[in-house]
Parts: sequence; structure tokens; C-alpha cells
Amino acid sequence: MSRQEAAEQYSRAQKRGRKSYKSCILRGRYPYPQVLDEILEESMTAGQVELGLAEIPLDQIVGTKTEGRRTSFSADFMPLLDVDTEFATKWIDLCEAHLGDEGIRDPVICYEYLGRFYVQEGNKRVSVLKSYQSATIPAQVIRIVPVWSEEPEILAYYEFMQAYQKTGLYQIRFTQTGSFPKLQTALGHETEHSWSEEERRSFMSGFYSFLPPFQKLGGDSLPITAVDALLIWLKVYPFSDLREQPAAQILKSLRAVWPDIKGLCHENPISVTTEEQEDPEKGLWGRLFRSKVSTPLNVAFISDLLPAESDWARAHDLGRQYLETVLEERVTVQHYDGVGCGTQAEEAIEEAIRQGAQVIFATTPPLIGACRKAAAQHPQVRILNCSVSMPYSGVRTYYSRVYEGEFIAGAVAGIMSRDGQIGYVASSPIFGVPAGINAFALGARLTNPRARIQLRWSCVEEDPMGALVREGVDLISNRDIPTPDRVQEPWGLCQLRAGGTMAPLASPYWHWGNFYVKIVRSIFSGSWDAISSRDDDRAVNYWWGMSSRAIDVLLSPDLPSGVVQLVNILRKGVAEESILPFQQPIRSQDGTVRSDGEKWFSPQEIMRMDWLCEGVDGTIPAYEELLPMSRALVRLQGVYRDQIQPEKEGPLL
Repeated sequence: MSRQEAAEQYSRAQKRGRKSYKSCILRGRYPYPQVLDEILEESMTAGQVELGLAEIPLDQIVGTKTEGRRTSFSADFMPLLDVDTEFATKWIDLCEAHLGDEGIRDPVICYEYLGRFYVQEGNKRVSVLKSYQSATIPAQVIRIVPVWSEEPEILAYYEFMQAYQKTGLYQIRFTQTGSFPKLQTALGHETEHSWSEEERRSFMSGFYSFLPPFQKLGGDSLPITAVDALLIWLKVYPFSDLREQPAAQILKSLRAVWPDIKGLCHENPISVTTEEQEDPEKGLWGRLFRSKVSTPLNVAFISDLLPAESDWARAHDLGRQYLETVLEERVTVQHYDGVGCGTQAEEAIEEAIRQGAQVIFATTPPLIGACRKAAAQHPQVRILNCSVSMPYSGVRTYYSRVYEGEFIAGAVAGIMSRDGQIGYVASSPIFGVPAGINAFALGARLTNPRARIQLRWSCVEEDPMGALVREGVDLISNRDIPTPDRVQEPWGLCQLRAGGTMAPLASPYWHWGNFYVKIVRSIFSGSWDAISSRDDDRAVNYWWGMSSRAIDVLLSPDLPSGVVQLVNILRKGVAEESILPFQQPIRSQDGTVRSDGEKWFSPQEIMRMDWLCEGVDGTIPAYEELLPMSRALVRLQGVYRDQIQPEKEGPLL
């Protein structure tokens, strides 16, 4: 390269720098590189660690160690001084060396703080390489460790430091904790695996194929890192595609999951819809989103289980039949039962779409992986999965607020209990179950202030009901009744009778048919599209309760008339929201005040309850305590799922 060409490069870089400077001024931003010494004046640190020589990403160099020379550069390290200055002469000298036979070999010296770099020596070298949009630069790195705290940024950084010990890569920096083990799993590694040099090179090769499409779609303007977005992408596509697919195909696949990536940028990426939407045709939303869906609408149901072998699958199958009966002339329905999970489920969904499916209901949480892949490939198809708290905007999720029915069943238990000792058999520590336990306990104490709930878990022991009976408990709440025609079995709240039989008294039950009919009608009316517009890339979680008739409580005909009257009052109050089970003074088992009686728990707070209220004797079991057959569901929907190390089998959340 000639000196004239180097001088021309300086002029181009200076032009970029002055443009950046003016842009920052107009937007009220600091126009120069940040100064680490000024940042640390107000921050506590836990010490320094010399990391030695490393290749660091240039886009993570954001400032200088001291204030000297900072006004020579714009915020993006482009030069600002005139071409006839000594500064410009030295910059041009370095530019000649960079593109000559020697290149820039000497590493810069910089400090790293919270994953960002601040140069102590070598500012002009950084500027030259940034002007050519180089990816990395060799550097002697000194890490400044922040004092540990529970601030999200600090927690994420401490996880990054642990990950760096295994990868040696600064590019792998997430904004959310728990992400690095998922990356390890997505790449086929054990969570504690340390990367070889070959594995580092392989990852960086794929990462640099991913980066341009990410930036082209506007990724640099998002409050997340490129590797955050990569992890979302890897939940649908294999890493090998980054090395084997052309750039246009990678861009297409990234665009398919882009709504999920943008949803990750929200403080709360999930919008919980707690009641059915009014017919929008009566208002503004109807005029804006009047549906153009033609009839009949093709609806498909996918179940990994067989209705004949699973009460859960049977309940959803009855819901399917109800939909066909109520909307007979407006829908055609396919159903694929017992398809399992993984590849078979993916094939069943693809077959349903080939047969014209416009709406797909997948009826169990393990099908979420297959649903996500189908949503990325077929964005025109409306796909729903029966689960909760899944942050994927391409797949809507649905469940029911069973805790409302549990509150009413608890009130019945409080009245019917002889000694105040009431058993409760919980299924698994998944989203919504602790809320159901607490609501049951609060209902029991509403009618019997001395009531105590003896909690057992069917995911921990083989015969929890038998264990409670042997302990002398004669009133037990077992699993909720799946469908109202199963009353002869010991579902719901049961009382021990002479001869050892369990007589059912009351039980919440799901009415999936009502839900399915209302969702399909929302597609016809335009409510579906109105929700999409309002939620701005956030995932939609339908969490309907008694007001939408998605659940109800079935009563035994043998209950006293006074108890039935009370249930009807509570049912009406809960449906109208004049009675809110959790809006009362509540303490948890350890005495912590969870509500003073005025607090309104948000749907997310109720759904994600991981504590038990006073009056409940028992604990939420740890993952290691669960029976093997119960662990897969807890991985998907457990209240502590983010703390469970991911496995290579099953969908990656």
C-alpha cells in the first residue's frame, strides 16, 4: 500500500468519525470513547486478574483507560484530528504497516470490565483496524472484577467469567443467566466441557457466518448480544448449518425466528392473556383487523399420547369433538394421536400442514420443540402448544387457571373436614401447581381457620394417597378430574368412607372444548390478529379461568345443600373477579409477608409461585428427589427449570 492510499484511508475514517460525533451530539450521547477511570470512580471492584495475551473482538472495545487522547477519537474510535497533525501522521504510519508485509503485530494493552474493553496502550492501532472493520485484535488483557451482587448484569457477567474459563472466547457473552449451559448442549457438549483450540476455531467460523445476517436484520440496535440471538436460532436449527448453508439461507432462517429474538429484548417477553377477547367487530380493533379467514377453517390436533391410554389426551380429544360439534359447518378437523415427540411429532405436524391445516393445537408441553420448528418453517400457520411461560412468539401457548377451582375445592374441604387435617396430593413442581396448593389452603382456611394441609407429591412417591390414609388423614385432594365423566374414580377432593373407599366430593376440571371454540372464533372475528399487533413480538400465553369457562368445579350430589350454595357464591365471585383467591393477607411458611391484603399478584407472579403459604405442611421437592418418569416435564415446565442443567435429549428451552 502506498502512503497516499493510507492517507486516503485516514480521510475516510476521519469523515466517519466526524459524522459519528455529530450524531452523538444530536442524540444527546457522549461523543468520545468512554473512560474507564471515570466509570470506576463510582463502582466497587473485587480486584484485578491478568489474563495474558488474547484475541479480543474489536466491537467490544468501547473506550480508553485514562482520559488522555480521548478527544482525538469519536465514540466508535474513528479519528477526529486534521490530517496535518502529528496524530494523523502516526495513524497513517500504522495504516501502512497494517496493509504492508509486516502488519500490526504488537498487541495493545487494555483493561476489561463487564465484558467491555478500555485501551491503555494502542488506541491508534485499534482505530486503524476498526476503520477496516477487522473482527479482532491481539491484546494483553487485565480484567477488573466487579463486586458480586444480584443485579442482572453482574450475575450475567459472573456466569460469563465461568464460561470464559471453558471457551477462552470473549464473543460468548450472554445477557441472561443460564444461557451458557444451553449453548454447550446445543453444540453437543457436556455442560462442563472445556473447548479445544479446534472447537474454538469451529465455533468462530460459524459465529462469523451468523454475524452478518444478524447485523443486516438490525441486531446491533437490539439490547442483546449476537450470541443471545444465536442461541435462539440454535433452538430450531443445527450449528452445522452455519458452516454448510449459503449466506442467503442463513439470513432466511434467521428471519424466520427473528420475532422470537426481538421478544427476548422485552423485560417480560411473555404477554399473559387472562380472559377471552371481546368480539372486535364491535369496536376499533374489529374495523382494523376484520378477519378475512375463509370457511371451513382447517384445524389439526397433535397429541404425543393416545386418548385410550392417557386421561390428559382424552380430555383434549373430547375438546376436539366439542369443537367439531359446535362449529360443525365452519371447521374441518384432523387429529394425529400417539405421535410421540421429536422427529415423529415434527413429521405429524408437517403432514397436517400438507393436508391444509391452518391452525394446529399441540396438546402437551413436550411438543414445544416440534411446534417451534414448524412455526419457523410455516409462519402462515397458527400454532398453539398446551404449556405455560414459553417465550416464543411464533408459538402461542395455552393453559387454565386451575388454582381458581382449587380455591373453591379448598373451601369445601374446610367445611367437610372433621379435624382440620386435610391431605393434598400434588402432581409435579411445575408452573401453576404451587399456586394451586396455596389457593386450596387459602380456601380451606376461609371456611376452617384451623385447617392444615398435609402435602404429598405423586412425582416423588408411588402411593401418596395410601401414605396419607395410613397417617389417619381421611379427607384428601387428589389430582384434578380430567373430564366430568370420570366421577367414580378418586379424582379431586375425596373423603374416606367405611370399607376404605374414597368418595369424590368436589374437583376442578378442564373444559378444553370451550377454549378451542373461543380460540377458533377469535380467528374468524379478528381478535387473534389484534392481539398480535398489540403485543409487539412478545409471546402470547392464554391463561384462562372460570370467567372464560375454561375450567369449572364438579360437585358430588351428596354434598349438603349449604355447601353447594357456598360453592355457587364463590364460583360466581371468582368468575366475576369480585373474589380473588390471593388478594388477602398471606404469609409463606417461613413467616414472610407475601401480601398485606391489598397486593394484586400479577399473572406471572401467580404462575411462577415457588413458595408455599402457612398452613401447608410439606415442601416443594428438588429435582433430584423426583421419580425418573417425572423429570422430563419438570425440565420443560418446572418452577425452577432455569436452574436445571440442560440435557441433549428433548427440546432446548
